[in-house]
Amino acid sequence: MDILHNLAFGFEHALTLQNLWYCAIGCTVGTFIGLLPGLGPLSTISLLLPLTYSIPTTGSLIMLSGIYYGAQYGDSVSAITMKIPHASSIVACIDGYEMTLKGKTGLALFTAGVSSFIGGTVAIVVLATLAPALGEVAFLFGPADYCALMLFGFFCVSFVTTGSLLNGLAMAFIGVLLGQVGTDVNSGVQRYTMDLPFLADGIGLISIALGCFGIAEVVKNLDSGSQLSPFNGKIKLMPTWPEFKRIIPSALRGSVVGSFLGILPGGGPTIAQFAAYAVDKRFSKYKDEIGQGAIEGVAGQAAADEAAARTSFIPLMAIGIPENAVMALMMGAFIIKGVQPGPNMIGEHPELFWGLVASMWIGNCFLLILNVPLVRYWLSVFKIPFSVLFPSILFFCCIGTYSINNNLDDIFITATFGLIGYMFMRLKLDPAPLMLGFILGPMLEENFRRAMLISRGSFSVFVTRPISATLLTLIALFIVWQLLVFYFQSREAAARVQPG
Repeated sequence: MDILHNLAFGFEHALTLQNLWYCAIGCTVGTFIGLLPGLGPLSTISLLLPLTYSIPTTGSLIMLSGIYYGAQYGDSVSAITMKIPHASSIVACIDGYEMTLKGKTGLALFTAGVSSFIGGTVAIVVLATLAPALGEVAFLFGPADYCALMLFGFFCVSFVTTGSLLNGLAMAFIGVLLGQVGTDVNSGVQRYTMDLPFLADGIGLISIALGCFGIAEVVKNLDSGSQLSPFNGKIKLMPTWPEFKRIIPSALRGSVVGSFLGILPGGGPTIAQFAAYAVDKRFSKYKDEIGQGAIEGVAGQAAADEAAARTSFIPLMAIGIPENAVMALMMGAFIIKGVQPGPNMIGEHPELFWGLVASMWIGNCFLLILNVPLVRYWLSVFKIPFSVLFPSILFFCCIGTYSINNNLDDIFITATFGLIGYMFMRLKLDPAPLMLGFILGPMLEENFRRAMLISRGSFSVFVTRPISATLLTLIALFIVWQLLVFYFQSREAAARVQPG
């Protein structure tokens, strides 16, 4: 009953005219951005992050959240119709595009829309149920435990986002170093500023986000030189009853898989879609058809994608640890508004927490209205000339950066990180761990100092506390496993090159 009471309290705040408006804007912009090849929620949230200064706290976070989970469905549209995937819609290309080739584009898009609604609904129930419980568990964490938890997050997220533990940890370490630039709060000493006055206050979160994700993505797409043509196929949406009955089981399986993987550090939509697809290929009644244009191949991944996007808010709001780059930007938005995500958030800001949870279901309804009946109109987005779109994005990047401090130096810093971000992409280095390291680095330093003060300088505090010791053991096992994988891969490679 407490959950129902809390949800009713959340709907009181989410159903205000102002918050409904921000939710609708977020879902609409998210769907629009998801349709655009080469862009996604990460770039969009980084572009719109400066707006949070002038928008009320609850409304701004509702809008940014709507952009995130709204973009998940928009991603599926471009993957199904044109086989142009984003990270969270790679699996949609398999059966979704096969359905398009068979003239079933409308059925595939309807399946993705309905399955996303089911996945989002299941995930919201999980979010409302588990987040408060995890918040209470988080009270058991001390400074040493938080240090170990952040280190564990670095290892998991770095491996998942880059595929290479070494590259991921290197990027996270660079982010930690960037987070140390500026004036030390405890000693007042300037660190790594190179005697440049504008670095005394540190590097802004907005500058790194806009540079490494917004500007770098635009330059990457311009550099690719690919020519994209608009979709001109026919759309017929409504399925038959037998086809609709095939959607529900796969959508429910995908919802469970996505909800679970969204909670785990390093999880999220990208992993959830592959896991749900694998589950369907194992347990579906029509598993032999999957891969050849089966409804299940679209339904399961779409539900998992949407469910994971919502449950990924649980580690952020209940524990204060973002599990992916988008959640790292969301954490930045919370901090900008003066709200510290973590176990105290539910008690100190209940209207924000439960209002955000309730708005997710409202956003779910908005997305169903937007993406099922109006999908044929969304496809006209592909007709926007990229020669107009990309310069506009660069212009708004500069305006957004300058508007924070009214300082031209911020634009130069953003441009510098745009160049750095583009170099990372050319080197196939994912900047996501860098963003996580930048945000979590100062928190790691603060909790490390507290742990040392409490233990009087003894490092034994990290192994005598059960939570910290357990997390450090998991990190050690993770490293050993990675070394074994590298060893056996090296042996196989050496065996292939040997003559005879």
